[in-house]
Amino acid sequence: MVEDKDVLITDQYKADEDMVTHNPWRQLRQFTAARIGLGRAGVSTPTRESLEFQLAHAQARDAVHTELDVETLQQQLLQLQQDFPQITTQPPLILHSRAIDRVTYLQRPDYGRQLDEESFTSLKPYYTKTPYDLALVIADGLSATAIHQNVVPFISALLPILIDGIEDFTLAPITLVQQGRVAIGDDIGEALNAKAVLMLIGERPGLSSPDSLGLYMTWSPKRGLTDDRRNCISNVRQAGLSYATAAHKCLYLLSEARRLQCSGVAIKDRSTEKVLDSSAVQTSFLLDNKVDRKGVNGK
Repeated sequence: MVEDKDVLITDQYKADEDMVTHNPWRQLRQFTAARIGLGRAGVSTPTRESLEFQLAHAQARDAVHTELDVETLQQQLLQLQQDFPQITTQPPLILHSRAIDRVTYLQRPDYGRQLDEESFTSLKPYYTKTPYDLALVIADGLSATAIHQNVVPFISALLPILIDGIEDFTLAPITLVQQGRVAIGDDIGEALNAKAVLMLIGERPGLSSPDSLGLYMTWSPKRGLTDDRRNCISNVRQAGLSYATAAHKCLYLLSEARRLQCSGVAIKDRSTEKVLDSSAVQTSFLLDNKVDRKGVNGK
């Protein structure tokens, strides 16, 4: 009986597919998750595509409203830190923004940009006169799903290259922030006395990417900085920018920030470019080395 029902469903699906007018652009979907080449059934969207859209919308809503599991994440980070005892022995700290719940967080973005008084006070024992090289701040943002899926593997890729790439590298205690937005990293970096802060935050979910992690690096963090002082690396996830590539971009931006003593629009991400050696002799293809420049200029 069950087999007959399965056959009936399969036959019905084939019949529905026969009614769909396929779009030739559909073959391009093997290269992208974007909704292109949907086709049509009469004057409407095919049922399959309509249901997939509703599913993606539901997943995006779930990502926004899912609570950050800070206890589980704290344990995972503790286990990870055991592989890097030379960086920090402090357990990850759990903090909270001024937004007391998710509704307040969504309605009052300004509350998500600042720590509440209890959290700010709890950071005072970790302040050091010698600045940390980097403070790692993790916040749920608009997608706790992105944090749950991507933070631990990304940090696993990041820490080894920071240790190898920066001499005597020091890391502030990792902080986990509930109901946090990007700018809250400035509060934490200033409170811990860190030279730079790297914010790991769940990005606004898209209909094809409810699990996208965003990275924001700020040099000399302090309360009140604007977005032009930050460098952003977006779409870090298994189906997007790889963890290794994102980690190398972070190392490049942090190295440039240390060299220039600034961040944001003053730094251009050239991590994927082949930078010319400034000491090399620059020549023009219009000029033959054998030709006298005076002759070319007519003087």
